Amino acid sequence: MENNPTAKEIAKSIVRKIKGYFGNKTGSFSIYDLTDDPYSMFNITFDAYNYFFVTFSYNRGSIGCSISQGQYGLELKNSQQWYDSADWDIFLKELQDQLELRIPDKFLESTGWK
Repeated sequence: MENNPTAKEIAKSIVRKIKGYFGNKTGSFSIYDLTDDPYSMFNITFDAYNYFFVTFSYNRGSIGCSISQGQYGLELKNSQQWYDSADWDIFLKELQDQLELRIPDKFLESTGWK
């Protein structure tokens, strides 16, 4: 019998990866819409750089992030689109690049993040 991780286990693992990479640049993580039936999916929303709320989405192995804008989101492009084959160093670096492009340098410098 194959041992497949549950959506909750995957979500917790992703939160640890994001926290480990970004450190104090992220906070206030919330996991929601979590289900394994009929398939695994969930969302994780967190604040990034005290500037954006970012939503990470997992749906049947497909992954991606967006900047939350009310009920809508602005998709952040990333070359890593599947959980099982993602290189997390690349995924998180590309996420960092996409976020920092949208934040004024003056703000990043004043917080010591640039």
